Amino acid sequence: MSLKNKVAVITGAGGVLCSVFAKALAKQGAKVVLLGLHEENVKRVAGEIVADGGEALYYECNVLDKSALERTHDDILNKFGKCDILINGAGGNNPRATTTNEYYEIGDEDRNDIKTFFNLDKEDFDFVFSLNLTGTLLPTQVFARDMLQADGVILNVSSMNAIKPLTKIPAYSSAKSAVTNLTEWLAVHFANAGIRVNAIAPGFFVTKQNQALLFNEDGTPTKRTEKILNATPMRRFGKPEELIGTLLWLCDNEASGFITGITVAVDGGFSAYSGV
Repeated sequence: MSLKNKVAVITGAGGVLCSVFAKALAKQGAKVVLLGLHEENVKRVAGEIVADGGEALYYECNVLDKSALERTHDDILNKFGKCDILINGAGGNNPRATTTNEYYEIGDEDRNDIKTFFNLDKEDFDFVFSLNLTGTLLPTQVFARDMLQADGVILNVSSMNAIKPLTKIPAYSSAKSAVTNLTEWLAVHFANAGIRVNAIAPGFFVTKQNQALLFNEDGTPTKRTEKILNATPMRRFGKPEELIGTLLWLCDNEASGFITGITVAVDGGFSAYSGV
């Protein structure tokens, strides 16, 4: 499998999973472009790729700022050429849009000392929802122009939350469900335009964002981790490298040229398990 000289743009590229994506694509010969909200993160990853013999550019870029995306796109055109592969990996949750408890408790509607469904702030909910959904839409609007009639590939990052919403994170769960739906819509819309659109839905992987939810300060697993692993037939968290096979398969037009509109779960069996 070779992606030699393909230009791959990855949003959220400073994170744990998408930095692995970027390195994997670079190893296959792609020229990778790393976009991230924090320059130091994407700069570090790009440096590691170049040190390993690959080609990489990096940009500090907010995926919710279309003008910034367009300026970045123009610079990429001048330096690397048109985008062939777009990985929409930017997203995530925020504690501000997370309820304290999993289930409604009597009196929640009147409490302000904890985060309940009733006092979730609209702006906080909108931020998480927009980061994941609009943060997928806007880069696609900007970079899909390069792919028209050119065998382009768009890979969105969905989540297990799109299949089975997790407790406590309503904004993130609903947004990832929307990402999966948008993936299908885009696949149909661009089916005759030479662009394939698919998604990957990671199960549970340890990242910077969820570290505090999964492990106590002393390194022991939280109760939420115990519940997750009990609901995952393989009884462990995934390793970022275990996403690479699906990534490369969906990015390669020879390997998956007739595949569009699907979301592939990489979850250790989580989505298949009924609990009994």
